[in-house]
Amino acid sequence: MFARILLAVDDTESGDTAVSFTSALARRLGSEVRVVHVNELLVGGRGYGAETELEAMNVVDSATARLRGAGVRADGVHYLANCFTIDHRIAESALEWGADVIVFGSKRRRHLPRFGTGMRERVTALTGLPALTAPAPLKFGRKVNRRLEPASRVPEETAVS
Repeated sequence: MFARILLAVDDTESGDTAVSFTSALARRLGSEVRVVHVNELLVGGRGYGAETELEAMNVVDSATARLRGAGVRADGVHYLANCFTIDHRIAESALEWGADVIVFGSKRRRHLPRFGTGMRERVTALTGLPALTAPAPLKFGRKVNRRLEPASRVPEETAVS
């Protein structure tokens, strides 16, 4: 079904979850995986990326190592792009490599609605390839320390005798 899976990762929890999801999918289907990471150029940064080249390489290397450790044939590349061409870089990589599907990580957005279209939608529009979204990492709420008090307390002065 999917002989070649392109995995777009970043250095977040959702990227880790996407690697685990892709690993399970590739083992089940006997697929080959290419890991792609795009380092975003900082606006006004005069050619500097959000990560150093070494950090970007580490993102790709750690994802590739996890996949290979699970018995999946995998390789990886990283690119440098500005904020307007990240989706184009992922799409070009998928088309050049001959990917059958693209896997993205997912981020839970609970408080703010999304404005505009997301990366997944833009890449899908550019390539026409199916896109899978790995499940978002679970987030557990903080423990709230509240005193348990009775729900209704009638003051003694107003009590009817």
